Amino acid sequence: MFTLAIVGRPNVGKSTLFNRLVGKRLALVDDQPGVTRDLREGAARLGDLKFTVIDTAGLEEATDDSLQGRMRRLTERAVDMADAALFVIDARMGVTPSDQIFADILRRKGHPVLLAANKAEGRAGEAGMFEAYGLGLGDVIGLSAEHGEGMADLAAALRPLIEAKPEDPEEEAEADVEIDEDDLGEEADWAPTVRRPLKIAVVGRPNAGKSTLINQIIGDDRLLTGPEAGITRDSIALNFEWGGVPTRLFDTAGMRKRAKITEKLEKLSVSDGLRAVKFAEVIVILLDTDIPFEQQDLRIADLAEREGRAVVVAVNKWDLEENRQEKLAMLKEQFERLLPQLRGAPLVTVSAKTGRGMDRLQEAILRAHATWNRRIPTAALNRWLMGMLEQHPPPAPQGKRIKMRYITQVKTRPPGFVVMCSHPDLVPESYSRYLVNGLRVDFDMPGTPIRLHLRGQSDANPYKNKKRAEPSRLRKHLSGRKPD
Repeated sequence: MFTLAIVGRPNVGKSTLFNRLVGKRLALVDDQPGVTRDLREGAARLGDLKFTVIDTAGLEEATDDSLQGRMRRLTERAVDMADAALFVIDARMGVTPSDQIFADILRRKGHPVLLAANKAEGRAGEAGMFEAYGLGLGDVIGLSAEHGEGMADLAAALRPLIEAKPEDPEEEAEADVEIDEDDLGEEADWAPTVRRPLKIAVVGRPNAGKSTLINQIIGDDRLLTGPEAGITRDSIALNFEWGGVPTRLFDTAGMRKRAKITEKLEKLSVSDGLRAVKFAEVIVILLDTDIPFEQQDLRIADLAEREGRAVVVAVNKWDLEENRQEKLAMLKEQFERLLPQLRGAPLVTVSAKTGRGMDRLQEAILRAHATWNRRIPTAALNRWLMGMLEQHPPPAPQGKRIKMRYITQVKTRPPGFVVMCSHPDLVPESYSRYLVNGLRVDFDMPGTPIRLHLRGQSDANPYKNKKRAEPSRLRKHLSGRKPD
C-alpha cells in the first residue's frame, strides 16, 4: 500500500488535512500549535485512489533530546518509512525561514516530495502560494483542508506516484476481502483475516509509562516517550501480531482528576481516551509502583467495569522495587479491598523499561479475554441455580415468597444472565450479589464483569378472571337448548 507522510511546521493544518483524507475526525485538532506529537496512520481515499496517510508532529528546529527534538526525530523517521512526503505550508503566513530549512532537509532525503499550500481559500493565500514556488519543490497545490478545496489537484499529483509503485502480490490477493472497520470509527489498516484483532487499551494516570510499555510490547520505538508527564495526547492505534495473535493496541492520554483538567486540549485528550475504553475489549490499567491505587486509578478501574470490559491490572516500574514480596502482598490486599467489583482480576508486575513481565502480561490478557467471551450451557446453569437456592433460599420480603424458576445466559462480552422469578423488584441487592459471586466462583470467571438481570414471571392463574364464553348456536342445538 502506498504511504504518504504529511509534514510541516506546527499549526499549518496537517491534522485537519489528515482527517479530511481519511474521512473521519480521528486526529485531535485545536488552534494551539503542537497538538500532534505521535505518528497516526489511517486509510485514506481520494476518488478511486487508496493509500495510507501518516499524520506527524510539527517540524521543529530543535535537534537535542528535548521533547521538540524527539518529536522531530519521530517525524523524520516517518518520512523515511513513507513512499512520499506531502510538505504543507500556511499560505496566509507565506514561506518562513523554518519552511526553507525543512524544505532543504526533505530535498536531501531523496524521497518524492509534494508541496501543498494550505489555507489558500480566498485572496489571503494567493501571495503565499506564489512564494512557495521559491522552495524549489516543484508545483504548488493550493488546498483548504477545512473546506475540502483542492482535493482533486492533490489526487492528480498523487496518481502517478501511486501507479508507479509496484503492486504487492499479498495485497492483490487480499483486495477482494472486506476490511473490517474498527469500532472507534477508524478504518482498520490490519490485513484482513478471518480472526478479528484483539483490541487492547492501555489506560492510567499521566507518566505511568503507557507509551513505554506499548513500545516494549511491539519491540519498536513507535510512540513518543520521555520523563515529561502528559506527552501522549491522541489515542493512537497500533496493529501488530503479538505471539501469533492479531492485536490492536490503543495508547491513551493520561487521565487526571476532573477538577485538575482546565485546558480545552486536555479535555479533548481525555475524552479521546475514554472513547477508546468504551470500544476496547481488554483494558490494561497501568499503575506506578510508587503510588498505586490512587483515587484516579480507582475511578478508571470502575469506569472499565461499568463499561463491561475485561480488566487486567499491571504495576509498572517493578525493576525499581526492592522489597518485592512485601510490596506484592500489599498490592493484592489493596486490590481486593479497594476494587471488590473486580475481585479475581489478574494483577501483573511489569517493567516497561526492561521488558520484564511481558509474557505474564500477555497470558493474563488472553485469559481475561477468553473469560469475557465465555458461554455456559443452560442445563449447567440451572443445576447450579438449584444448588444455590438450596444452600441459601431467597428472602420473603413483605411476606411474599420469591420463586426463582430458571436461569439462562443471554449474551457474552461481558457474560450476561437472566433469571426468571416472581417479584423481581423485591429481590434484595445483596441476594443478586450472592448469585453473581457464585457465578464468578463456580464457573471460573474471576475479574470479568457479570451482568445479572431479574425478570418477572407471574404465578397467577391466567384464566382466573376470564368470563366463561357463551356456547355457540350449534352446541346449543346439539344440547337441546332453544337457539336465540
